[in-house]
Amino acid sequence: MSGEILNRALQQLEEAVKRRLSHPRSAGEAPEKVSFRLKNDGSSFAAFIEKHKPDFREYMTLLLALAPHLRPDFFNRIIAEAFPEGGDFPEFGGVKGNNHRGILPTGETVLFVLAGNDLIKRLQVQQLFSSSHWFARKHILWLDQVQDGEPAMGGRLTLDPEVIEYLTLGKINKPRFSTGFPAEYIETEMEWNDLVLHTSTRNQIGEIEGWIRHNEALMRDIAMKKRVKPGYRVLFYGPPGTGKTLTATLLGKQTGKDVFRIDLSRVISKYIGETEKNLSRLFDKAEDKNWVLFFDEADALFGKRTDIRDAHDKYANQEVAYLLQRIESFNGLVILATNQRGNIDDAFVRRFQSVIHFPMPGVTERAEIWKKSFPENIANSENLDWQKIASRYELSGAGIVNVAHYCALAMLSGNRKTITGNDLEAAIMREYVKEGKVI
Repeated sequence: MSGEILNRALQQLEEAVKRRLSHPRSAGEAPEKVSFRLKNDGSSFAAFIEKHKPDFREYMTLLLALAPHLRPDFFNRIIAEAFPEGGDFPEFGGVKGNNHRGILPTGETVLFVLAGNDLIKRLQVQQLFSSSHWFARKHILWLDQVQDGEPAMGGRLTLDPEVIEYLTLGKINKPRFSTGFPAEYIETEMEWNDLVLHTSTRNQIGEIEGWIRHNEALMRDIAMKKRVKPGYRVLFYGPPGTGKTLTATLLGKQTGKDVFRIDLSRVISKYIGETEKNLSRLFDKAEDKNWVLFFDEADALFGKRTDIRDAHDKYANQEVAYLLQRIESFNGLVILATNQRGNIDDAFVRRFQSVIHFPMPGVTERAEIWKKSFPENIANSENLDWQKIASRYELSGAGIVNVAHYCALAMLSGNRKTITGNDLEAAIMREYVKEGKVI
């Protein structure tokens, strides 16, 4: 169904472009005689048009941006038919890509097709690319930047890749980890009842769930939009292995949000200004996506600002200030995780709605984690006392899971169906040595 409606839309665009090429110096009315109404066939393209309800100029601009992704020769063929003898036609605009051999439309292409030579109409069309237009606010399409001194409308007309996916394939795939998107989608097969947390920690996690479920009503029905900033900012702090990452992942799973863990090694750059660019791309991509952004080991980027001793300190502090501004304006959930609360700059801490401590599990929590970490089908045959083991050995939740993993492998290697006390003791010794502890 999408193919049929896209074919019809491209026919409308082709008619509009041909009308303009036949009246290049007209007052700007020629393409507007084209009917741009399409029957809603249930396709993603029709749904997009129904949702945003573009006017004629917005509709044609969308099609101009989409056309090269559907038919690489779309503009070359039309121009060749209009000017069979060839020749330069600068009014049409357009650029060549590095790999794409056809014409890629620019802002000048939009001006020409929609306004011809009418200066007043051209100025009106330029408003489509203002920061206040829904194209920009919803990050749907924009003009690429041009070199200093060149007309801004010479920038390539760019449609967001996710919009292209939705309009053509009917779905949006999760972004891949790359230099342009330094974040990894994380998920888990575990459920909330598999996670063991201190009671106070669990209660505070409930507050985040409350924001996720009721934020829209909070902003709309209770009119808090003008009083509070969008989004929700949380700091998780505590020793490694205490459940910070798993909690973030389960929050997303429980509330139907995708969780992305940010790889700070791909974000931070030694080159001046590059860290800000990387962060800008990341937050632009995440805006209005209903995602959870999880910054693990956040002190690498969110650490305390230093006194300015040299240019490096100056730009490092600028990065922190920029990050603070982007986090405050982000309308989704941002979770920062660190091993030490004191490592995070106070300016950030003041702006968190929640600061949640993930302590090392106590004896009661450890006993519960021991029980949950061993599946029933490999339950030990020696009736081990988990409460006594929890009292004797101080391990984090992640450490206990590592012990369970080792025991399961030992069982399989010994061609047995249950674990033994010897398996458990050896695994605990191994974990203690790995963590540098002494029994």
